[in-house]
Amino acid sequence: MGQFSGKSALVTGSGAGIGRAAALEFARQGAKVMVSDVNVEGGEETVKMIREAGGHAAFFRADVSEAEDVAALISATAAEFGRIDCAVNNAGIEGKIVPFADQPEANYDAIMAVNAKGTFLCLQAEIRHMLETGGGAIVNLSSVAGLIGFPGLSPYVASKHAVVGMTKNAALEYGKAGIRVNAVCPGGIDTRMLDSLADQASAGAQSSSQMMDPLHPLGRIGTPQEVANLIVWLCSPQASFMLGAIVPVDGGFVAQ
Repeated sequence: MGQFSGKSALVTGSGAGIGRAAALEFARQGAKVMVSDVNVEGGEETVKMIREAGGHAAFFRADVSEAEDVAALISATAAEFGRIDCAVNNAGIEGKIVPFADQPEANYDAIMAVNAKGTFLCLQAEIRHMLETGGGAIVNLSSVAGLIGFPGLSPYVASKHAVVGMTKNAALEYGKAGIRVNAVCPGGIDTRMLDSLADQASAGAQSSSQMMDPLHPLGRIGTPQEVANLIVWLCSPQASFMLGAIVPVDGGFVAQ
């Protein structure tokens, strides 16, 4: 029996990467997990992995940039599990590396729609649900790009700074209602997103590990599991005094 036995968790963007690792870790610790992603194949694979390990999971396709999809996701999760105890707003996209003055408006709009608006819509819906059910824990996925700048990634940086701001405000407004909202800020993590950015930056000449390892004081990039461990801990009773925290998990990247 894990510490989340009898509890439920919703993880957006859990068809791969950090989201998948978080969904699997919640399940390992006893939670029933709603897996959500726009990638149906990836989401269903995550559910399969959880079930094969003896866990309980379901899948619901949702585009977090669409309010109707988010409302349907919350309703489906509540119907499936009775309530939502933990929510992880992880869905995000990176876009293209382009100098600030040359950034296409469409690139900005697409990134902000998923990363910022998507987090906003999910937070709203999750908070409304938790106000009715007596509280819960929410973790938003920001990034080291929510703490510092990255040349060429201005829309992504803006979107992740927005996540930090929303996290702080939601925490201040709903902490006394028993809703703990925190954020994690991953550094370079071994995911498809990092591979995409490394490929753009080096035109395929270097892998994400070759490019990013030396930039982290630990001498390596992180794993999705290392971020998942923090996410799940923030939702646990051990983190009961954590509210409005913006926590880097970055191998020392922003300490430089």
